[in-house]
Amino acid sequence: MKKICVVGAGRWGKNHIRTLDSLGCLGGIVESNPEEQKAFQLSYPEMPVYSNIKDVFQDSFDGFTLATPAETHLELGLTIMSEGYSVLIEKPLALNPADAKLLVEKADEMDVTLMVGHVLLFHPAIRKMKSLIDEGRIGDIQYIYSNRLNLGTVRKEENVFWSFAPHDISIFQYFIESEPIKVSSNGAAFLQDNIYDTSLTSLTYANNIHGHIFVSWLHPFKEHRLVVSGSKGMIRFEDSAENKPLLFYEKDSNPDMELLSLKNKPSRKIEYEQSLPLTNELKYFIDVVRGKQIDKATIEEGINVVKILEMATNSLSIPTNSKSPGSKLARRNARRGR
Repeated sequence: MKKICVVGAGRWGKNHIRTLDSLGCLGGIVESNPEEQKAFQLSYPEMPVYSNIKDVFQDSFDGFTLATPAETHLELGLTIMSEGYSVLIEKPLALNPADAKLLVEKADEMDVTLMVGHVLLFHPAIRKMKSLIDEGRIGDIQYIYSNRLNLGTVRKEENVFWSFAPHDISIFQYFIESEPIKVSSNGAAFLQDNIYDTSLTSLTYANNIHGHIFVSWLHPFKEHRLVVSGSKGMIRFEDSAENKPLLFYEKDSNPDMELLSLKNKPSRKIEYEQSLPLTNELKYFIDVVRGKQIDKATIEEGINVVKILEMATNSLSIPTNSKSPGSKLARRNARRGR
């Protein structure tokens, strides 16, 4: 079995650890927090636990996953790839396109694979939606919207759009297969100077395709809703609802009135495979380490997502009413999504 080392054992890194262990592919853990180190040594007594990334390379692994804060991705990603290892870096790949380019250049230089952790591309419901779109079941895509709302987790190193929306952008790109020609965003900061807590982003694509993404970490309840509207029908996915239903709505055309009507209830519920996206993603990464040609969550897709994130951030109005000494730095970081 291939042995994968997980760098970063925070909230999401713990999921990497549990999943890789269940697959028999966990090779090591890197975590700087001493208390966390002790906890992992108790939970995984036969697993090496390292406090520093440089200590890892005294041993041998088949690949790495990097689940640390986004501001560390450049330094740690370069370090891992410089040692000749393939790596899966969690989203977002980097906090700006220039850093993302440096990571790509290092992967090319070392002839290793760099995969981006756009985990929802491995969600069976999203894959099913893509197949329905490709089969022409909804006709031509006209409009996509996504709500990703929750109470927390509030970040200090990045705004809510950079924290939440990479999921949605990667899905939009997967469905539409082109880059937007225009991106505009509005947001509001309540808890920290210049760190946006909510944002609403509009994306315009060629062929009159439109979309919007609403994200917030100040919402009283969790809502993950995705709707794709086409000329013949609509698909709705409720990722936060019980049983995570995938619903299809068929449009009826009234040629006399030249209006579209929609049945009050879904035409039918779409069945899809029941499997965990993270398990699917990590299985795929293990296959890539074994030599499989990567065609999902590629570095090209990762860079495109970062570019769109920056386009949206550049369109945000930067609050100027902060009286704190660090307001200039905060405004500069806000422009970069930090």
